[in-house]
Amino acid sequence: MEKFKKIKLLVLKAEVDAIKFYLSNNMAAGHRLRVQMQELRNQAQALSFEIGNLL
Repeated sequence: MEKFKKIKLLVLKAEVDAIKFYLSNNMAAGHRLRVQMQELRNQAQALSFEIGNLL
């Protein structure tokens, strides 16, 4: 459950930078958003692997 909570937190943090990037054309926020999406992908893969091992 801890990994799932971390994913939810990453999405919330990414939302702030997504708003800054799309509404203000803030390129630094776009870079942070890309990095956060990569981390989100890694965490989702880890969670998927963990679920697969429990099934």
